[in-house]
Amino acid sequence: MSEDSFETFEVYEDGKPYKISHRCFYFSKEVILFVRECKFEAVYRSLFDQLVRSATSIGANVVEGKSGSSKKDWKNFYVIALKSANETKYWLCLIKETLEVPKGKIDLLIKEADEISKIIASIIINSK
Repeated sequence: MSEDSFETFEVYEDGKPYKISHRCFYFSKEVILFVRECKFEAVYRSLFDQLVRSATSIGANVVEGKSGSSKKDWKNFYVIALKSANETKYWLCLIKETLEVPKGKIDLLIKEADEISKIIASIIINSK
């Protein structure tokens, strides 16, 4: 099993994955499960589509960045991941304000997106 396997991971005391790639994976999974549970009219379909795309893009770019060919390549992928994390917060907040969705769950997703965004920003800043 590789070091980046999603089946085993180290965790912080709060139970969240230690590695950012794992944390992004589980966040993406939670967003997908959240969207699956939501009932919404066709007019909102594009919001949920954008949410899933941006949420899953975070981890995909972190993983791609880890296999980048240069530090510049790595940083570019992490910057894209940061942008996706911020976009995800936007879609979650918009959905929260315009639809009847489970507020507790969406608040947790917004909080996690914000934490992931801060972690990725810190990784970028500290890589200089």
